[in-house]
Amino acid sequence: MHLPFWLTTTLLFPVLLYQGKKARRTTPRLPEAGGSPCGQYGEGTPARRVLVIGESTAAGVGVETHDQGLASQLAREIHERTGQTIAWHTFGVNGIRLGALVRKLETTELPEADVVLLSMGVNDTTGFTPRFRFRRQLRALRQLLAPRYSGPILLLSVPPMHLFTALPSPLRYVMGWRAMQLDKIYQQLARDAAADFGYLNYPTVTDPDLLASDGYHPSPKGYAFIADAIASSIQAS
Repeated sequence: MHLPFWLTTTLLFPVLLYQGKKARRTTPRLPEAGGSPCGQYGEGTPARRVLVIGESTAAGVGVETHDQGLASQLAREIHERTGQTIAWHTFGVNGIRLGALVRKLETTELPEADVVLLSMGVNDTTGFTPRFRFRRQLRALRQLLAPRYSGPILLLSVPPMHLFTALPSPLRYVMGWRAMQLDKIYQQLARDAAADFGYLNYPTVTDPDLLASDGYHPSPKGYAFIADAIASSIQAS
């Protein structure tokens, strides 16, 4: 089924290797966000508690402090729409793959939460994590978190890397092709195991004003844009 992808990747491998190394060498490596990784909007006991886990997006790459990042912006958006007190917490590691995240979470004490959002996929795309392993790791994550979080893990779709204009062609299109393969696993799990997983579509972020200085990660405005796009789905979950 995926033979065309692997044939294309094999034929283009020298070009992809060169472009990948050049992109790593020339792209500014932004730090993770600083400041407290948790907070709340509103007074008193939270009506809902939002937890975001994952890779660079959860780590706040592209903003200076976590209160400018996805979890905080999402909590703020829900608070402003509903008037409810919303707590937020984020846990992310820049550059991490899903398997390593699962292992790290085995020894990490996470807070209570009503909504758990997973933001992953880019590093598993660039690292060519096998699809069967990616699916198995998602199920392992669900099993690990099940005792603490009864609701489904909300899977934020793998970003559309074919639209990452900071990446050269053909690398951009091959990475986009691979990202869509992993994203289909998200969609399948959300369809076949709805009690364990939900699926949220990642809005396309291509406007330069929504991107950080590296041209890849969202800026504060970019995280606000994503939060606005997915807040309704979070409210309904």
